[in-house]
Amino acid sequence: MHSLIASPFLEDHLLVRPGARGGFMLPAHRYEELRAHDGAGSGPAWLVDAVRGQWPDLDPTGPLGGYLLVRRPSAWGYSRASWEINLGCNYKCKHCYLGLKVNSGMPLADKLQCLQIMAEAGVLWLQITGGEPTVDKDFIASYRAAYSLGMMITVSTNASLLWRQNLLDLFRECPPYRVTVSMYGATKASYDELTQRQGAWDVFVQGMNAARRARLPLRMSVIVTEDNAAEEQSMIDLCQGWGLEYNVFTNMTPTIYGGAESLTAQSKEHLRLRKPFGGCNAGHTFFHTDPHGLVSICKIGRDDQISLPSEGIDGLARLGAIADRLMLRTGGCTGCQLSGTCTVCRPLAKHYQEAKAPLGSYCQHGIKKAG
Repeated sequence: MHSLIASPFLEDHLLVRPGARGGFMLPAHRYEELRAHDGAGSGPAWLVDAVRGQWPDLDPTGPLGGYLLVRRPSAWGYSRASWEINLGCNYKCKHCYLGLKVNSGMPLADKLQCLQIMAEAGVLWLQITGGEPTVDKDFIASYRAAYSLGMMITVSTNASLLWRQNLLDLFRECPPYRVTVSMYGATKASYDELTQRQGAWDVFVQGMNAARRARLPLRMSVIVTEDNAAEEQSMIDLCQGWGLEYNVFTNMTPTIYGGAESLTAQSKEHLRLRKPFGGCNAGHTFFHTDPHGLVSICKIGRDDQISLPSEGIDGLARLGAIADRLMLRTGGCTGCQLSGTCTVCRPLAKHYQEAKAPLGSYCQHGIKKAG
């Protein structure tokens, strides 16, 4: 199994290592040199020196094909993707934007086909999410397939199963780029209440202890809601005590179906004014795939989905135009004089409108009126 990946990335080329943050840009002629190598002999001297300087624990003196995977160029120009392997979850979090947790999805053969298409489209960074991805029966096989295709994988999880030896073995053999863990409280009472599962705190702690012992590349997402609002600092203190990076999330969003039930978990005292939306490359260099292989521009803008199992990679040709149309300020935002400084994209604003959310939770007009 490879330890390094040389890959095109948008207009550039990168040398990266699964499980590691560091990496460096490759001039085009260096990438082509690696691509033309037969893999049987040792790597070029410049590569050996670069690897020793960046990753001293990695031995680059053997056959190049024994540790380096060179990815082919893609004509499609995508570099990142997210994939909901399943919407099923072992928690029932009050704030979850997915709404109903349904254990459904594609058979393994279709999952592997979709991953192959993602790689062909140029995806280097892949986020595997859910629901809770590790509860999916095909998670390990799918993860291994994505790794073998040369993807730098982020797993978004609640950590409840990270103590399992089969997962720890998987991550040791095929290191993830990052494991992002959602944190729902600093005490058993608040954690179990928000997740609506008795014993959730206990398995979270068990999973975190195992993940830290295994030195997984963890980053915490601290979720602040009505149930745990008094524990915001305590959650931060735990992250800092563990020596882990963290981000704090306080603004809840409607469900992907436009439902308002997730908004009831919002702590009004913790609502934060978002930064003005400056645009994004959703649909152009990034896309999202749901459990049935339906591609959308992102997790929020799920209109006009494209079926990878049915249409194959050629279906992605329509995605850019779909993205441009979905980002237009239409519907309830038509003619808005403040659209240039709006803090949410149009697809997210549409979800808030469908959920009949208070205007002040997402729109400048409501914020100004409340102020």
